[in-house]
Amino acid sequence: MTVRDALNSAMREELERDKDVIILGEEVAEYDGAYKMGFAGIAVGAAMAGLKPICEFMTFNFAMQAIDQIINSAAKSSYMSAGLVSVPIVFRGPNGCSAGVAAQHSQDYGAWYASCPGLKVLAPYSCEDCRGLLKSAIRDPDPVVHLESELLYGQSFDVSDEALSSDFLLPIGQAKVEREGKDVTLVSYSLGVGTCLAAAEELSKLGISAEVINLRSLRPMDEETIFQSVKKTHYLVTVENGWPVCGIGAEICARVMETDTFNYLDAPVLRVTGADIPMPYAQNLERASYPDTHNIVTTVKMVKNIQ
Repeated sequence: MTVRDALNSAMREELERDKDVIILGEEVAEYDGAYKMGFAGIAVGAAMAGLKPICEFMTFNFAMQAIDQIINSAAKSSYMSAGLVSVPIVFRGPNGCSAGVAAQHSQDYGAWYASCPGLKVLAPYSCEDCRGLLKSAIRDPDPVVHLESELLYGQSFDVSDEALSSDFLLPIGQAKVEREGKDVTLVSYSLGVGTCLAAAEELSKLGISAEVINLRSLRPMDEETIFQSVKKTHYLVTVENGWPVCGIGAEICARVMETDTFNYLDAPVLRVTGADIPMPYAQNLERASYPDTHNIVTTVKMVKNIQ
């Protein structure tokens, strides 16, 4: 099953299961204009009125035009009404780097949305992630931002019979250890998980056993899974395709430093991130602007002081 099929099947099953679930967004019907602010506002209002909208953005770069509806209306209404107003809405679409779409269409908004109280932020990697997390998001009573990778849409994954069940759900806020290891912890989300798994395979050839954690959820973040892994491996490298400043890796570093997990580190935490620049259009520069397997392997060797 491809990631695209996993997402479509999850939405189809939830539409059939609950008559209140609806889809709004681009490419749903005839094109009459890219009115992000309009349909996002309609979706938020529909959620307040009792429906359960799935608001689809062609790319989360376009969601910037609807940021007021997401950050102020959807995320804040429950707090400001003392819980009287519920906004059960899912904002979903491609996020992060893609191929050949340059600076305005390749941005990773994971850290942006994860910094906002009132939102739950998910970033799936595999088909299992996409089915289980999207279905949980649709059934959640609060606004959820579901960040997908366009570069993963066509990728195929093995899917268990359990994950194919129409009742399959994954808990929001729970990470997954994709690969167990004992020498270093690699933490990432979405597209970065695949890069970490490839790097772990390369590291194994060097005799380094890397544990790979798939965050799945950026807010709430499953810090306990990270802490337990670091206490076992004593080394931590975070990986993300977004910018380094105020990123997810920086947040993980802070949380490790603020707890007793810091005492278990044998070296400083290192981050592997996207370049701190707008995404270039030229293919060679684009490829150099987000992490690859070599970057991660080099960083692990650095943190473990291996020449």
